[in-house]
Amino acid sequence: MTSSRYKISLVVMVLFLAITQPSFAQQAGSSQYKCMIQMTNYMGEGAYMVISLINGKGAYEKTLYVLGSDKKWYPDIKEWHKAMAKKTPNISAITGASVAGGDRSVTVLEIDNSKLNKDYKLRFESAVEDKQYHVKDLEIPLTTEALSAKSEGTGYIRYVRFSPN
Repeated sequence: MTSSRYKISLVVMVLFLAITQPSFAQQAGSSQYKCMIQMTNYMGEGAYMVISLINGKGAYEKTLYVLGSDKKWYPDIKEWHKAMAKKTPNISAITGASVAGGDRSVTVLEIDNSKLNKDYKLRFESAVEDKQYHVKDLEIPLTTEALSAKSEGTGYIRYVRFSPN
């Protein structure tokens, strides 16, 4: 009988924490963010872009999203392709259409909560056929402050905004 009371008390306590402390439940998992990318008005083909999680040493840790589904163009995203060639990740579930000059793209990124407000960055790497390649079109510190701000690109990206999904 004491054992069942203990179990009920434990369940009530866990439910109380989950309800009153939403961050308690989120810290262990991941969060989704809508990522809106507004492109500059460049002329030419659609941009292939990769959004990657970069660790504090500057190394690629994870591919979060790929804009552009034709694999024959992935070598044009040089640094990402070189880093991922060693890991060969399955990116089919995180791949969408390329995005043209002046257009915008909205995607949903899944970000591990344990990486937030640590020494990580989101890197937006872009390439357009017969045009310049931008290894760091945009880099954003992976902080709650940076994810709530508008971030300006340096190449094909005009700006990027995030919002909780």
